[in-house]
Amino acid sequence: MEKELQERLDLIEFRQELLFSNDSFSRLLFEHNVTREQHRNLMDLFQSLREKIDNGERVSSTHYESRISEVIPQEQYNYHFAEFVAKTLHEEGRFEEVFESAYGDSPKFQNYLQEHNQ
Repeated sequence: MEKELQERLDLIEFRQELLFSNDSFSRLLFEHNVTREQHRNLMDLFQSLREKIDNGERVSSTHYESRISEVIPQEQYNYHFAEFVAKTLHEEGRFEEVFESAYGDSPKFQNYLQEHNQ
């Protein structure tokens, strides 16, 4: 029972931190009920994807989206969520290479990338 209370308290505190941050990425995490641990794992995932890209490997959208589903299981099979995460971070100037590697060839994002890179 005490462990459940601690987990619940941590979730409430984390959600409050997201509200106080009040940036696009924090709002996205809040809306999708991402936990502190999932957030931490998400940032670790993006760092590992960055390292792959830095080593000359390409990150496909399929690979990226499957990894997001592992980290945020409540959003499994929701490729829109995966896109939103990468695009939101890209818009904030964070892990830009991950979005560009995963979605740079996608016709869906060509206009966005052209406007962003001007």
